[in-house]
Amino acid sequence: MTKKYCLIILCLYIASSLFASPKHEIRAVWLSTIYGLDWPQTRATNEASSKVQQAALCEMLDKLKEANFNTVFIQARLRGNLIYPSKIESFNFIFSGKAGVAPPYDPLEFAIEECHKRGMECHAWLVTFPLGTQKSVKAQGKSSVVRKHPKLCKKHGNEWYLDPGVPGTIDYLSSLVKEVVTNYDIDGIQFDYIRYPEEAHRFPDKAVHAKYGKGTKRDDWRRNNINRLVFRLYDDVKAIKPWVQVSSSPLGKYNDIEKVPNAGWTAYRSVHQDPVLWLNKGKHDMIAPMMYYQDNNFYPFVDNWMENSNGRIIIPGLGAYRMDKKESDWDITAITNQIKYSRNAATAGCAYFRCRNVLDNSKGLYKQLKDSFYIHPALLPPLTWLNDTVPSKPSEIHVERIGSELKLSWDATQKPTKNNKSETTTYTLYYAITDSIDTNTSSSIIETGIRGNEIYLQVDTIQEQIYSFQITASSRYHIESEPSNLTLYYQSHFIK
Repeated sequence: MTKKYCLIILCLYIASSLFASPKHEIRAVWLSTIYGLDWPQTRATNEASSKVQQAALCEMLDKLKEANFNTVFIQARLRGNLIYPSKIESFNFIFSGKAGVAPPYDPLEFAIEECHKRGMECHAWLVTFPLGTQKSVKAQGKSSVVRKHPKLCKKHGNEWYLDPGVPGTIDYLSSLVKEVVTNYDIDGIQFDYIRYPEEAHRFPDKAVHAKYGKGTKRDDWRRNNINRLVFRLYDDVKAIKPWVQVSSSPLGKYNDIEKVPNAGWTAYRSVHQDPVLWLNKGKHDMIAPMMYYQDNNFYPFVDNWMENSNGRIIIPGLGAYRMDKKESDWDITAITNQIKYSRNAATAGCAYFRCRNVLDNSKGLYKQLKDSFYIHPALLPPLTWLNDTVPSKPSEIHVERIGSELKLSWDATQKPTKNNKSETTTYTLYYAITDSIDTNTSSSIIETGIRGNEIYLQVDTIQEQIYSFQITASSRYHIESEPSNLTLYYQSHFIK
């Protein structure tokens, strides 16, 4: 059951002429679980402490919802360990306080369910190759990937990594991806660190290259190792649940470009990522590049990503953490100007690193997003390259006055089944305080991502007012139906 307050709706309607926002836009955050940076910040060892941990996440999601965010990338694999029960890897210590010990509930399942209750998508963010420092690997003991699969691992500096050049690495990561996609109703998988590490020229894989390189240059061989992994994982996901989006967060600069011929640290040259190839070959649905830079290190590279998008989703990753005085002490305009530029460049939205830097209202960012940029809800961009089937439209909305609330209900166009969650349809509710609705604008949206077929609105029972309502259905591929028939409701002091 979802409740929305009509006074808020009227305020949004009045403000719509001041702040225009796209009808379709991704508004995402990266929610870090490593070290509990964003969540959790308490330990769950029993039912009571689990509820405290869960309540903290719900509070964060409520604030995101209030600011009309619609996507959460939750860190589900950290450094060779997980935030969900698995037959392959162990639990990270951060939830229960002890490595390998699960809390009394499933954090990933809980996060997905709570996101869906709020009309938001939840993508599992997986750290791909890094396995942790020598100290953290030792703390994991026999359950560590290094102990269980030593032939797949390399130590580089003081950290351990899966070696992308060892053939068994692809099979191992494939097993992890299949497990999480099969067992969870996630909306997407996002790969982080799907690249060679910093100072890649020192990564100790000369012997592996000599054995498997077949005479190719090491840089090209390394790039192909990553490409083969990406292609395999994409196909794995689509074979299980074709609507689950596959994305990654590569370095913010793809390669040297004409406007910036000396770009510095780049995805293609420095760490052997080739996300442009992944897009062109249709092996990615979305790229969220980590564009934690300013000025000429940001704007030309947004254009470069868009030029190479192949019609797929590009959402610049914005460095909200850079506003922290301990980081770069950016002014808020560094972020807001990047949002404006990204919209003008027709990107599909933005993602923010990290969640807590947004919710803590660093330098007023949360307030700016809530009161200005994201004042209206937004639908997610349609994934037409995956499936362009248009759902059946709902027939009409039924309105019933119950005390100070209006109960809006409609016939479900598709009923979900327990074992086939591809059948899940979401709905978008539109309204106007006139006798017609412009369903092409975000200012007409009351709520989107609704699961179920009813919603409650609190209204002013004193003031007389006409309301128009329409509802649309959307598939798991974000394809929206035609609007339902228009429902007019006249609200007055007396129930008529």
